Amino acid sequence: MSKTIDYYLSPVSPWTYLGHQRFTDLAAAYGAAVVAKPVDYGPVFKVSGGLPLKQRPLQRQAYRMMELKRWRACLDLPLTLEPRYFPTNANPAALLITAALPLGTADTMRLAGALMRACWAEDKDISDPGTLQEIADGQGLAGAELLASSRGPQALATYEKFTGEAIEAQVFGAPTYVYRGELFWGQDRLDLLERALKA
Repeated sequence: MSKTIDYYLSPVSPWTYLGHQRFTDLAAAYGAAVVAKPVDYGPVFKVSGGLPLKQRPLQRQAYRMMELKRWRACLDLPLTLEPRYFPTNANPAALLITAALPLGTADTMRLAGALMRACWAEDKDISDPGTLQEIADGQGLAGAELLASSRGPQALATYEKFTGEAIEAQVFGAPTYVYRGELFWGQDRLDLLERALKA
């Protein structure tokens, strides 16, 4: 039986960033196909009870910060706890990833990783068109063409479709990995996803 993992992601989620390369490596190690699905988490939060960061209780905000520090140290990854351009509009970067999907999984995942790194380690504004084009160019992609595609109706329709699929699949946070109908929410569930892939 083939192994396919639906990868529901947000380019402005620090947790998606922290797990992205590990997830990419894990899928490759087990020969699993990845279907990257950028999602607009605004509508997802509305139906699942989620809240934007600044609207969460102070206790939850404080614990989030503690966990980011822990995982940054644990994974030895560069991560700015309070990026200059966060929170920011995730849609332009998410649509850029969506527009890259026809290029193939490898290019799409590499671009997604670069966008998340730009936000969380490089203090770049990934809602800015010039920055998006620069990042795409830096990944060996045709940035201007990709940016134009991200603003077209096809990218928007696909993005909206993925958001609807996420809601239907009962996704409520990012990242969520769905394997054979089973949800694994959060980069700290990658060990459990690996157990499922082994089985």
